[in-house]
Amino acid sequence: MSQPVQPPNPPQPPYGGGQPTDGNPYGAQQPNTPYPGQQAGPPAGSPYPPHQAAAPAGNPFGQQGQQPGQFGGGQFPPAPPAAGNKAGLGVLVALGVAIVAAILYGVLAGSIEREVGYAAVAVGFLVGFAASKVGGVNPAVLGASAVFSLAAVFLGQLIGMSMILADFNGVGFSEVFFDRFGDVFDIWKEEADFMTYLFLLLGPVAAFGGAKRAG
Repeated sequence: MSQPVQPPNPPQPPYGGGQPTDGNPYGAQQPNTPYPGQQAGPPAGSPYPPHQAAAPAGNPFGQQGQQPGQFGGGQFPPAPPAAGNKAGLGVLVALGVAIVAAILYGVLAGSIEREVGYAAVAVGFLVGFAASKVGGVNPAVLGASAVFSLAAVFLGQLIGMSMILADFNGVGFSEVFFDRFGDVFDIWKEEADFMTYLFLLLGPVAAFGGAKRAG
């Protein structure tokens, strides 16, 4: 009798390491299947190399966006100065300019022994212009400029009259203006006429004009 023919050895899986599955004599462990402890590679067709992680969506360079506030981008500009501070400074400027203008107006009136309408206009214009240039066109600044301009023209008239009386009586100006101020005021009321009051009104009107010019 003849010996039974042994079947040939079954072909070994070309990649080894796994047991064939039913109906798949070459079914070994699938390629790209990570071993324990090995990181899985990118899926098939991924444009990134195995060691590089995929870039976040919408950022092809994979870089983290700049945080807000870096390089001084989050710094806020300094707060502007308060409007009340500017208005207060404008009122102080109006007061200072009115005092100086009143003295100049009085010296001019006393020197020529008469009042000049242009001088009264100049007093109001300077007060309103300087105050509004510093404090802005503010209702408080405008009101202070008008009041101080009126007071400056009035004070200038008293200074001029005191200079005339002092020269007429041969005494010093300070003696008449400070020691006999009540008498000076009574004489001013007696001598006041339409032009005197008109010059008083020119000061506030000119102050508004100066404020408008400054703004």
